[in-house]
Amino acid sequence: MLPETSIVIAAFNEQERLPQTLRIIAGYLERRGGSAEIVVVDDGSTDATAQCVREMARSVPGLRLIGSPTNRGKGYALRTGVLSARGGEVLVTDADLSTPIEELDILRNEMARTGSDIAIGSRALPESRILKAQPPWRRLMSRLLGRVVRSLVIQEFRDTQCGFKLFSALAAAELFARARIDRFAYDVEILALAGRHGFKVCEVPVSWTNSPASRVRPLRDSLQMLADLARIRFFLASPKRKAAIAAVETLDPEG
Repeated sequence: MLPETSIVIAAFNEQERLPQTLRIIAGYLERRGGSAEIVVVDDGSTDATAQCVREMARSVPGLRLIGSPTNRGKGYALRTGVLSARGGEVLVTDADLSTPIEELDILRNEMARTGSDIAIGSRALPESRILKAQPPWRRLMSRLLGRVVRSLVIQEFRDTQCGFKLFSALAAAELFARARIDRFAYDVEILALAGRHGFKVCEVPVSWTNSPASRVRPLRDSLQMLADLARIRFFLASPKRKAAIAAVETLDPEG
């Protein structure tokens, strides 16, 4: 029997945080009931991340590991995990659980209420609950990058970068199969593709706590994201890209 829910986590050198995260998720799933799987994609870790997951898989139902020999980036890891997911809904969440796993219920309810295909957690709505804020330099960086995102790619959302997003199985399969961005701008590409292909997205306020052990490298990752945003804009606007999309949709018997 296929699981009702797939929870996908990208992990890079997470041997310290990941075991506790997996215990919390497993406890939530046990209390909630129903069937679920947890897919951890080890993105080329150099520590004992993979070993931790293998050991925990002996006692955590539905936990499985996908390994990558090299570090390719969060977008690549999540794409790999989502495309292997078997659930009727697919949640992507961060390894540090900055947004509590219990917020999945809020996203699911809002997705059903609005008839959406995707529900994205947001830290930027009036009802969002920031329990521990980012340091000032991170908030400034986020605001600047948010302006660039709205200027170059998509204007609809207040927060594209929160790592807590829920997809229907169809939306997850369609969008992640088309995605190409391997690093932090993957969220923007997925949401831009959602708009292009007619998937409805709702933005939902969530609780969020800043993790002091963030993997973000301020200068390098900001420059990488700017470059990726330019790639997304070019790729989506490219006549060849549009022709390729049209060809795929013509051949798709469900389209």
